[in-house]
Amino acid sequence: MSKLSGKVQTVLGVVDPEQLGRTMTHEHLTMSFECCYFPPRAGDEAVAEDPFHMRHMHWLRQNPYSSQENLLLLQETAAVRDELLAYRKAGGGTIVENTTTGIERDLPALKQLAKDTGVHIIAGAGYYVDCTHSEDTKRTSVEKLSDIIVNEVLHGADGTDIHCGVIGEIGTCWPITESEKKVLKATAHAQAQLGCPVIIHPGRNPAAPFEVVRILQEAGGDISKTVMSHLDRTIFDEGQLLDFAKLGSYLEYDLFGMETLNYAYDPAVDMPSDSQRVKTLGFLINEGYEDKIVIAHDIHTKNRLTKYGGHGYSHILNNIVPKMLARGISQHQVDKILIDNPKHWLTFK
Repeated sequence: MSKLSGKVQTVLGVVDPEQLGRTMTHEHLTMSFECCYFPPRAGDEAVAEDPFHMRHMHWLRQNPYSSQENLLLLQETAAVRDELLAYRKAGGGTIVENTTTGIERDLPALKQLAKDTGVHIIAGAGYYVDCTHSEDTKRTSVEKLSDIIVNEVLHGADGTDIHCGVIGEIGTCWPITESEKKVLKATAHAQAQLGCPVIIHPGRNPAAPFEVVRILQEAGGDISKTVMSHLDRTIFDEGQLLDFAKLGSYLEYDLFGMETLNYAYDPAVDMPSDSQRVKTLGFLINEGYEDKIVIAHDIHTKNRLTKYGGHGYSHILNNIVPKMLARGISQHQVDKILIDNPKHWLTFK
């Protein structure tokens, strides 16, 4: 482990943490989200079949999961390459790519994108939510799953010699399924062995992040090296959020740019606006958690690319940072969120 201790592992190899620069901790560059297709409402079928017309853009923003075509981000490698070049020009340095087994991880494509753009790309090891687990995965023991994850970090994944540099996003539903519990335990075992960063996709319930942390801790995981994703659609009560923050994970607000009126996967959720997300960041900073916040866009559908009128991977740098500064978050605190916190999280122990 000597070559990884104190270092960060990208798809092009090991780098010094100081090289990362501004980092988006939760993005996808090439993936399929077909596992989470949500059928369109009656009468919207024709729009869903041909959504990328200007007159359909509002519908698509509000119903991004009801068009199968929109879920195939893996078809847009050229557009993503252009996006990454723009991201680098805007001051971006690193992308943590959260595509795992089950949603079409493509490590050779990630390696080529890193070469073409100069952006550091860190690939994710492990498994997504239960519905993407193969029958073989569901039959595999915790010990074997852990061995597979360790191998993806130390030796390469998907039959390549391209190494993952983070475990995750490890997907869970609510309630957490037995297969997902096994993956969580295997993740904790692998993290204990490797001293590596972990990132979690929690189920859509305020109790889900707490339960994930409990399972990881009991299995020997390091919560201080773990990011809890998607808090902007999961925990809304400020008291409950502070209770969770006390557990010690990184707190990730990663849906910047996504402002939908009705959230298809949980109609009870009122998806916050970007302004509300910034307000929550300010609240957490004022409560003393500026060292534990990370942010991103979680781009996983075509419509969020600038090619289709979306905000792209540079939205936070170009638009959200000025908003943060205008709302009293200092440049020093912005730099912690975008540079220092990701750097500390991504560095192997």
